[in-house]
Amino acid sequence: MRAICIVLDSAGIGPMPDQKEYGDVGAATIPNLAKVAGGLNVPNMQKMGLGNIAEITGVPPEKTPTGSYGKMYELSPGKDTTTGHWEMMGARLEFAFPVFPEGFPKDFIEQFEKAIGRQTLGNYPASGTEIIEKLGDEHVKTGKPIVYTSADSVFQIAAHESVIPLEELYRICQIARDMLQPPELGAARVIARPFTGSSGSYTRTSNRHDFSLTPTETLLDVLKAKGIATYGIGKIYDIFAGQGVEPHVTTKSNDDGMQRTVESLSKIENGLIFTNLVDTDMKYGHRRDVAGYKKALEDFDVWLGDFVKLMKNDDLLLITADHGCDPTYKGSDHTREAVPLLVYQHGRSGLDLGIRQGFWDVAATIAAHLKVPYHNGKSVI
Repeated sequence: MRAICIVLDSAGIGPMPDQKEYGDVGAATIPNLAKVAGGLNVPNMQKMGLGNIAEITGVPPEKTPTGSYGKMYELSPGKDTTTGHWEMMGARLEFAFPVFPEGFPKDFIEQFEKAIGRQTLGNYPASGTEIIEKLGDEHVKTGKPIVYTSADSVFQIAAHESVIPLEELYRICQIARDMLQPPELGAARVIARPFTGSSGSYTRTSNRHDFSLTPTETLLDVLKAKGIATYGIGKIYDIFAGQGVEPHVTTKSNDDGMQRTVESLSKIENGLIFTNLVDTDMKYGHRRDVAGYKKALEDFDVWLGDFVKLMKNDDLLLITADHGCDPTYKGSDHTREAVPLLVYQHGRSGLDLGIRQGFWDVAATIAAHLKVPYHNGKSVI
């Protein structure tokens, strides 16, 4: 018996009641991109009830959906990957991770530079692709790593792979992780952002690595303690700092992640398969690429049609997201949004799940399916 949870990173479905507090009024990732793109062609998610959750151009509601459908409001403050995934696995946060709109404190940067034996460049909020174009040449010339942040709780370090080798970049990131601790400087993630190329054509590589804070107990820990596999695919292992995730595999793209998910069916007979597909966020949401985001969702939907045929009768599939990143919206950051929830099992009747109070209903549903007692959230099955 398996639960398969697939996170379409940043694929929000519409406003949260507190959207105004985050400056995100009107953000609605899937509905807005579908409208701007002239429609979304996702027949498999449509059959499961995606168009029943919100008005989506090209995705009409189904009279008799094959899956159960609803949307989830986030209880934790914030709109970042770590918060979304942790709550999804049952850990509600009472306080938002700190953000650094003016960059990191000068004294911290000085201590960090001393610890790594290098001076740094940057230290301000920026788009990752833009900052390496702006500071890439100076980095290559001097060997100084590029430090930057965003509207999220992140400390990102960019370096050319031929200037600072990956092993050294990861070592530097681990030093930053050890230094950036709660409460004041407890950034949710330190992210290695390696790139290659030459002046005017620098390109980030797939060798990104996230160094997260360690979460409080989640469903992953409960499952692991009972000897139940929790197979993390993509950046799941990084998001949870490895806690409760065993085994795991990293991925280079959505295509790679989808292929790894197929392969996991032959490896995991009982337990949780937990996949993050990051391209919708990293490649298209942050870069405000409507066409790219639309294609990524449609490519996933094609794959989904084949994947469900591989599922056993007692497998349960959940499709959701961790936050929004509306490619039609201003800026380049995440957006505070409700997220979709599609739940599918062969032979199970589709139900209207309504609005779920907390992403942790995903954890409760997985626990109920795997017959494991769990106290956070409310199962939808």
